[in-house]
Amino acid sequence: MRIQAKIFLVVFPLVIVTLGLAETASYFSAVNGVTRIAQTFLGFKASELKKYADSQWDLLVENNYDSRPDMIAAAREAVISYAASITLSETEIVAALDAAGNLAAATSPVEISDEERSLLLPLLEEDGLKSAKLGGRDRVFWTFYFIPFQWHLLLTEERHVFYADAEKIGLQTALTLAFSLAAAAVLLVLFSRRLTKPLGRVIAAMNGIISGADLSARVPVEYRDETGHLALTFNTMTAELEKAYEQIKRHAFESALAGKKEERIRKIFQKYVPKDLIDKFFASPESMLVGDNRTLAILFSDIRSFTTISEGLEPDELVKNLNRYFSGQVDIIMNRGGIVDKYIGDAIMAIWGAPVQHDDDALQSVAAGLEMIEAVKGFNKKQNELGKPEFHIGIGINYGVVTVGNIGSERKMDYTVIGDMVNLASRMEGLTKTYHEELLISESLFEKLRGLEAVTLPSAASNTAGDPGAALSVRLLDTVAVKGKTRGVKIYTARRGLTENEARGWALHNDGMELYYGRAFNEAAAKFAAALALIPGDYNAENLLARCRDYAVNPPPADWDGVEVMKTK
Repeated sequence: MRIQAKIFLVVFPLVIVTLGLAETASYFSAVNGVTRIAQTFLGFKASELKKYADSQWDLLVENNYDSRPDMIAAAREAVISYAASITLSETEIVAALDAAGNLAAATSPVEISDEERSLLLPLLEEDGLKSAKLGGRDRVFWTFYFIPFQWHLLLTEERHVFYADAEKIGLQTALTLAFSLAAAAVLLVLFSRRLTKPLGRVIAAMNGIISGADLSARVPVEYRDETGHLALTFNTMTAELEKAYEQIKRHAFESALAGKKEERIRKIFQKYVPKDLIDKFFASPESMLVGDNRTLAILFSDIRSFTTISEGLEPDELVKNLNRYFSGQVDIIMNRGGIVDKYIGDAIMAIWGAPVQHDDDALQSVAAGLEMIEAVKGFNKKQNELGKPEFHIGIGINYGVVTVGNIGSERKMDYTVIGDMVNLASRMEGLTKTYHEELLISESLFEKLRGLEAVTLPSAASNTAGDPGAALSVRLLDTVAVKGKTRGVKIYTARRGLTENEARGWALHNDGMELYYGRAFNEAAAKFAAALALIPGDYNAENLLARCRDYAVNPPPADWDGVEVMKTK
C-alpha cells in the first residue's frame, strides 16, 4: 500500500473525528445558548405580563373596584390586550385558563380538546417552561398562576418556531462539517506525501481543541509547506465557525433587545399618547404627519372656582388632589373609548373618533360625561373625609367636523384637534355656569344621538315622558349664540334615572320651549310654572318663566328667533 494511502487512512479518520467532535460541541453549545436566550426571553415576557396584571389589579384595589365584576372584566380585557401587544409572531398565543382548564381568554383563537386538557392540567400546578399539545399542535409555553383573576396564564409558541434557530444552527453545522471534511480529504490527497512529523503536531493541536471545546484556539503554522497549509486551513475553518456562532448569539440578543426596547417605548409613550395612535405610528410613521378632517365628539371639563381651591392648599397637596381627581376622570374617558387630548390647567379636553372611529362615539362621550359627574361625588366624599375642599365640575360636549393630526413644529408636535367645533365645545363648558347645569350638549350631538335612537326628548304633549329611569333623557334649555358667533345653536342637558316628578317636569319644560319659540309666551309661561311646581328651585324653569312673562308684556321684535347672544365666554 502506498504511503500516501497509508497517511490518508491514518489521518483522514482523525480529521473526521476532530471536525465531528468540534462541530458537535459547537452545535450543542450554540443550541444551548440560543435555547437559553429564547427561554429567558419567554420568561421575561411572562414576568412583564404578570407585572402588568398586578398593576391592573392594584389599580382596582386602590379605587375600590375589586368587588365590581364589570371593572374586573375590564381589567382582564386590558391584560389580554397587553398580552396581544407583546406577541412577536402570528403563531404566538397568550391564553388564560380557569381552574378547570377551560379557556377564559386568548389573544388568538385556539381550541383545547378534552384529551389535551386532561394532559395539560397537571402541568399547570407549577410555574415555568412546559411543553404540551394545544389546539392539535405541539407547543412550548411558560405558565404562571394569577391569583386575583384565578387564571393560569400561558405564553405559548409552536415548538418548531420556538426551536427554529436551533434547527437552523444544526443544518448550518452539518453543512459546515460536510464542507470541512471534503476540504480536508482533498488536502490530504494533495499533500499527504510530504506530511512528516509536523503532522503529529497538527493532530495534537486538533486534539487539544477538541478536548477544550474552545473555538478560539488556533494551530501554529510552523512551515510554509503542505503541513503549514493544512494548519492554516484548519485555523480558517475554526475562525469562521467562531464568527458564525458569535453572529448567531448577537442576532438572538439584538432581537430580544429590540423587542424589549419597543415594548419600553410603547409603555413610556402610552402615558402621553393613546395606544391606538402608537400602533398606527409603528405601522405607518409617515402617515402621522398628515392631518385629515373627521367628525368627532369633543368634551371639555373644568373644575369650578379652582383658583379659590388652589389658594387654600399647599402646592404638593394641590398636586395630589388633582392627580387623584384626574386619575378617576381619565379612567372613565378611556374605558368609554375616548382619549385625553390634553390637560389645560385643571381642565380636561377629550375626544371620541380619532385615531380610531366607532359608530357609537357620540353616545360614549355623553355616557362618559355623566359618569365623570357621578365619579366627582365619590371623589368629594373622600375629600370630606380628608378635610379637603370639594371639587365641582362643568362639562360641555359638541359633535362635528374638526381637523385632526400632528400639529406643531418639527421640534415639538401634538396629536390634537382644531376647528370651530372645538371652540364651540369649550364655550359649551363655559355655559354650564350660566345655566347652572353640570352637563351641556350641543344641538349637533343631540341630533346624532336621536339618530342612534339613544335619547328621548320627554314631551307631555306627545306622551313621551315614559319610564323616568329607562333611557337617556334630554331637556332643551335655550338657543344661544356663543361669544364671537352670530348664529344660534340649541343647547341641551342630559341625564339618566330621572325621578317621576323630574320626568314630568322635563316633559312640561320641553313643551314650553316649543310654545316659547312659537311666541305663545303666556301658554309657555304656564308650562314652565307647572314644571317649576314639580321641580322646585329649578333655575332654567325659573329663568324661562321670567323671560316669558316679560315677553308677554314687552313682545320681542318681529324678526326675533329666540337666540340669546352671550357676551362672555
